[in-house]
Amino acid sequence: MNIRLRITVLFVVLVASIIMLFSLSVYYLFEQFREQEFYQRLRDKAITTVRLLEDVGGITQELLHSIDRNNLTSLPEEEITIYGAQNQVIYDSGKQPYPIGLAALAQVRAGKELQLREGNHEIFCVRYVDKHQKTLVLVAYAADLYGFSNLERLRYILLAGWVSSLFLVGIAGWIFANDTLRPVAEINEQVNNISARNIHERLKIGREKDELAQLAGTFNDLLNRLDEAFQSQKSFVSHASHELRTPLTILMGEMEVTLLQQRSPEQYQTAIRGTLEEAKKMRDLINSLLELARLNSETVQTNFKPQRVDDLLWQARGYLVQKGLDYRVNIVLDELPENESDWVVNCDDSLLRMAFLNLMQNGCKYSPKQEVTVSLKSNNGKLHLFFADQGVGIAPEDLPHVFEPFYRSQRVNGVKGHGVGLALTRRIVQLHRGEIEINSELGKGTIIEIKLSSVKNTFQQI
Repeated sequence: MNIRLRITVLFVVLVASIIMLFSLSVYYLFEQFREQEFYQRLRDKAITTVRLLEDVGGITQELLHSIDRNNLTSLPEEEITIYGAQNQVIYDSGKQPYPIGLAALAQVRAGKELQLREGNHEIFCVRYVDKHQKTLVLVAYAADLYGFSNLERLRYILLAGWVSSLFLVGIAGWIFANDTLRPVAEINEQVNNISARNIHERLKIGREKDELAQLAGTFNDLLNRLDEAFQSQKSFVSHASHELRTPLTILMGEMEVTLLQQRSPEQYQTAIRGTLEEAKKMRDLINSLLELARLNSETVQTNFKPQRVDDLLWQARGYLVQKGLDYRVNIVLDELPENESDWVVNCDDSLLRMAFLNLMQNGCKYSPKQEVTVSLKSNNGKLHLFFADQGVGIAPEDLPHVFEPFYRSQRVNGVKGHGVGLALTRRIVQLHRGEIEINSELGKGTIIEIKLSSVKNTFQQI
């Protein structure tokens, strides 16, 4: 069952149920009104009869019977019986008094009015005290043929109206479903026309404030993110191809030049060292790409355990020194923590050490002095790490793109690098549920801040 038919059926069932409840309510209230009105008529008829019998002296029962039979207000199959103080019948308008038990007579004498039904006949019993202070029991009995006839006619009218309304409600429900789902059909048609070749197109929103317009807006936001992802992927593939092709071209060029003529062993060694250097660059680039792909995978496996952040900083510095580069990394720990757990984070030490190493290497690489200063502070269960250099700085227009893989500013084209380090670093920080921010000014340097939650803060949140 499609949505259009489901909405139509649901609409018909809902409206039909409401109409049925309304019809049943009308029928029930009318039946109650008919019953109360008829009992009131029986009561009035009984009271009128006993008063006529009481007030008009010398009137005979035959004469009273004749008056009742000729009275235009008499009820169908009407019979009125009056019981005396000793439960004897002192008057009956019919041929045979209506039988009523002694228990019922006692209840009526106690002041309770009885309303009974026997088939289509209804009986009303009421107490009456005459002018001699005698307690009488009046029993009025009749059939409400007119009321039941009206009730039956009302039942047929309501039933016929309900059945007829089903047809009209079905048509209205189908029109309502079509109108409701028309924007969905339009969105579906537009979505089917969007592919990778025209992903820049967006859904046109007809109704600006309803939920379907919000759905279309959400889908447009998704298309924006997909478009950005496609563009980033294209850029990534283009840059990766370029970065891999360049060392391969150099390798092939050096080998071809070396093979053009016989050379001395020293020249062969120089050529081999050059090709080896380029091969190492390719290896580092491929390792970075593989690591970035692994960390971006939803099934990335990490080995988290408590680790002191200052230890990781010293280890990253030591690894950078071992490379033999003329880099200087100053680690400043002015404010020692009151509690050792303030500097302990739950982390994958190899990944976090890699992130620190990338930031130290970048700070030294882009600084004329080849120097970076690292400081560590703790505040309310948060660790703040600052990597500051006095390098060339980052232009404001480049700041939004520095975490994109292979993105490099035109100002640093002369510096060796691939543009993968910061993207890898940010992903590592995200895996540790931290934050990374960059503040930079051209000609004055760059400060990169990393915020991590300490083990102490993590336990408090749990």
